[in-house]
Amino acid sequence: MNWKDILQTEYAEKLRLEWNVPLAKYTTFHIGGPAECFISARSSEEVQMVLRFCKEHQVDLHVLGNGSNLLIDDRGITGIVLYIGRRMQEIQVNGTEIIADAGARMALVSRAAAEASLTGLEFAFGIPGNIGGGVIMNAGAYGGELSQVVTKVEAFDKEGNLHVLEGDALCFGYRKSALKTHGYIVSRVYLQCQPGDKDQIQALMADLGKRRRDKQPLEYPSAGSTFKRPEGYFAGKLIEDAGLKGYTIGGAQVSEKHAGFIINKEGASGKDVRSLVGYVKSTVLDKFGVELEPEYVFWDSNM
Repeated sequence: MNWKDILQTEYAEKLRLEWNVPLAKYTTFHIGGPAECFISARSSEEVQMVLRFCKEHQVDLHVLGNGSNLLIDDRGITGIVLYIGRRMQEIQVNGTEIIADAGARMALVSRAAAEASLTGLEFAFGIPGNIGGGVIMNAGAYGGELSQVVTKVEAFDKEGNLHVLEGDALCFGYRKSALKTHGYIVSRVYLQCQPGDKDQIQALMADLGKRRRDKQPLEYPSAGSTFKRPEGYFAGKLIEDAGLKGYTIGGAQVSEKHAGFIINKEGASGKDVRSLVGYVKSTVLDKFGVELEPEYVFWDSNM
């Protein structure tokens, strides 16, 4: 039997299997072709089961969180897409510690901290990703980063072996971590907050939310900031100074509100976005000698 027959025969009662699932609805860009097989994990045990199955049967595996910094090829993805999201998002508050499943939205983790009068996660309120993906890339905003509050992470390697990383072993840096370096799949995150005033915490979250809405093109689908911040510069300023605000390829556009964002203005394809990313990179390099590095993760089709 091929791997699909084995999966359907032996795992249909253990895992939630779906076939040819359009991935556009699972990304904030609203772009992406179908997944050959789509599995929505409900627990760390299911994540481990899928990883071991893919290793044993040599099946291509892609792990999907909130899809907030992801661009998926229009032709789709073969193999298995493992979704760690809505069915795996438990959040526990124990004193000043928060324990969150990888699929928990960062906004919900931040809100849980606020409800418990805990400070330290206000910056994460407007970040659109899940905590699992966020900790891999050390997500941050407005002067805060997850590295400031994360104390321990449980994660699997691609063979399904569990690893527990704490403290310096996480090797946090700007938009990177040991989790990213090793290609680990996060299952659970431990965060340490501090007691605070609930009203002040919620007021700060509201203020940061307003600043984000005022400055960022949240009215359009996007994958957040297009490029990492180059040392000594701001990517959005370079792009604006290059005269690219509003520049459009197909349905993709450099936002007129904030040049650091590429938006899905009107039915953009993955090809449109890729072409625009490439054009912006080459233009900024030609004009200013600065090479921009995309924030996005790109999933290429292997069909």
